[in-house]
This record gives sequence, structure tokens and C-alpha cells, in this order.
Amino acid sequence: MDILIMVGQLILGLSILVGLHEFGHLITAKMFGMKVEQYSIGFPPKIWGFTWRGTEYLLGAIPLGGYVKIAGMIDESMDKTFLNQEPQPWEFRSKPAWQRLIVMMGGILVNVITGIIIFILLIFNTGEEYIPAKAVKHGIVAHPLAQEIGLKTGDKIVKINGQSFDRFEDVVSAKILLNSNSYYTIERDGQQMDIRIPNDLIEKLSDKKNTNKRFIDPILPFEVGEVSPNSPAQKAGMLKGDKIVGINEKPIAFFHELQEALQQNKSKDIDLKVSRKGEVVSLKAKVTEEGKLGFLPRYDFKFESLHYSFGQSVSKGTTMAFTVVYDNIKGFGKIFRGEVSASKSLSGPIGIAQVFGSTWDWQRFWRITAVLSMVLAFMNFLPIPALDGGHVMFLTYEIVSGRKPSDSFLEASQKVGMVLLLGLMAFAIFNDIYKLF
Repeated sequence: MDILIMVGQLILGLSILVGLHEFGHLITAKMFGMKVEQYSIGFPPKIWGFTWRGTEYLLGAIPLGGYVKIAGMIDESMDKTFLNQEPQPWEFRSKPAWQRLIVMMGGILVNVITGIIIFILLIFNTGEEYIPAKAVKHGIVAHPLAQEIGLKTGDKIVKINGQSFDRFEDVVSAKILLNSNSYYTIERDGQQMDIRIPNDLIEKLSDKKNTNKRFIDPILPFEVGEVSPNSPAQKAGMLKGDKIVGINEKPIAFFHELQEALQQNKSKDIDLKVSRKGEVVSLKAKVTEEGKLGFLPRYDFKFESLHYSFGQSVSKGTTMAFTVVYDNIKGFGKIFRGEVSASKSLSGPIGIAQVFGSTWDWQRFWRITAVLSMVLAFMNFLPIPALDGGHVMFLTYEIVSGRKPSDSFLEASQKVGMVLLLGLMAFAIFNDIYKLF
């Protein structure tokens, strides 16, 4: 079922984005009087279709893309039967270069607009919730990856790249991890020191072998929240509001200390000391095989919440959308500089499905879809033949120079671009499969 949910979200997200992208080409082509022969979401074989106003609308069986076939255009179909005939008024090739440029930019622009709109609506409807940096009074829990770069449990991160920060999540934000030569300023034993952030840390954090391992967490006091029915916590007599102060005579003050003690006592009976209404009560419980007792912790801090007016959401959402593009540019820069591995940084359909996750959360679905919309726009704008950006590059040359590239050149470049794209797609899919194991 988990796999079906991941695949379902992937297919729905891609179908929405590809459908809108190709609609951008279709609507601009029709706006300039071009004949659109086919509009397809997904690649052949055909599942279903109909014809309306001279255009065949199709649903393909392979939901990893789509296309629009515009009369008189050399595209991925490599149909060149029209080249030996005189250009017709309704053909792509007979239109002015500026109109053809708008048609090729249509899909990219629609994806950009889609991403911006989704981000705006998400921000307007849900606002933002975050852990304020000032609430992390007791420092951080440094997990193995954090320890590798020199952090220790109990360190207090006071600055990032020499600047103060408001949100705890800023410590591992893309803005920091995608920069080169970033560093934390920490306070340890009353002294401040700088800890360099390795340029490949983002690669290690995204590595499948580390996906279940955290980097850092805030050190937080806690008390027992909701107790699960029939759990070891309930059977032991634990109540909401209890504060666990000891396990097997070991003092417990923070949640990470509880987690460490439970991991050391998997499937074992333990003696618990809990503080309840000012009194210390002794309880006995058996830890599960996973190292849990079966309750939700309630932390001694409050999330900060920000809510925005629609006007503020427009500004914030637009900024978030273009930040995705900016982060992608910085990510490619890291790959080209050799700071991170392309094989560990790039993902295909399997990797994207895993990002959606095995539970259906509409807020997360739309957030990921918004990110993918901006990524799709960015990737399509790359000046690679067979992508929209390749067509834009040649049309820009035509507008500036006044000379149109020959049909034979465009045909050859399209073939080269298709080989590059198919090679990249094969690499991404096999890379996903490799990372699974």
C-alpha cells in the first residue's frame, strides 16, 4: 500500500504539471493561429482520447511526460514530412520568430505561474510554524553526522556565517548547506568557536544510508502527552502530564536522554521514576522492540506561528517559488565544482516518489508539487536541444541575428538533444535503482 500511495502521488503530481506545461504551449500556439495536431499527457501507447476543434487530446500509458505536436515544427516526434512542402499559414515555421518564441516559452511560464500560485495559497491558508532559535535554551543534540563535523551534544549554535538567526530550522536550510565555506559559531563551556560546514554535508544528509539518521535536534525538556491505548506506558500507569525523571536509577531531564535510555533497553523491563503533581512515583514498564513506551512527548516550548494577509502571501509565495530556482542553480554549481556527487544529488521518478512519501498528506503533496513545478520550469529553460530552452536559444539567435538556422541543423540538433535527454533519463532511473540497494 505504501508503494501505491507513493506512485499515486507521483503520477498525479506529474500529470498536473505536465498537463499544465503542455497546455501553455497549446494555448499560445492557438492564440497565434497555429494548428495543434495533438496534445498528450503521458507517452504512448494511447489509453484514451478524443478530437475537438482539430486537435486530438490523448492520455498516454507512460505517465512520465507529455507533448504537444504543432504543425510545421521539428520536435521530439522527429516528423519531418512537411519539410519538402511549402510552409502553410497555420504552421509553426511560417510564423514570426517572436511568436514562435512565445509559444516555446509558454510551457515554462505556465509552470512558473503554477508554482507561484500554489506557494501563495499554501502560505495564505496555513501560514508558517517554526521553532524559534531563542527557545533552544539548552543547546543541541549532535547526532553522528553532526559529530563528524565537530559538533557536540550541549553546544549552543549562536550564529550562522557570522549572522544571528531567528529560526532553529535555519541551521540546516538549503541557503546555508548550498553555500560554500559556511560555518556555525557555537558556544561550548562558556567559550565561542567556529565549526566549518563541509561543502558535501548536503550530500551526506540526502544519502539514503543517512535518511533515518538525524543531524541535530534541540535539547528539550518534556513531559508525557497523549498515552497510546494498550501501550507499555498505559500498562505501567503513566499519565498525561507526568515528567520522567529517571530510568533504572539514571537521571532523565531531556527527551534525547530518554530516547538513549530506551534504545539501550529494548525489549527489557525498566524501573521508571516519574514526577507527578510534585511527588516522585515509581513505575515498571517493558520497552518495545523498537525502543519505545508508547506516548507522545509534550515539549517545554511553543512553536511560533506567522499568518499572512493575501497581499503578504503573494510576496512571500513568489519569493519562495524563485528561491527553489535559486537553490537549484546553486546545487548545479556544487556539482560542477565537484563539491558533491551528481549520482547522489540527482533523482529520477523513483527518488521523486520517495520524496512524496508513503502517507497522503495534501499539504505536503501541494508543497512538493509547487517545488517540482519550479524545477520543471528551470530544467526546461536549460539551453539543451529538444528542451524548450534549446528552441528558445535558437529563436533568440534568429531574432538577434536576423538569420534562421537551417532545417537540417535544427533536425540534427534535435537528434543530439534527444540522445542527451534519453541518456540523462536512463542515468536517473538506474541511479534511483542503485540507491535503493
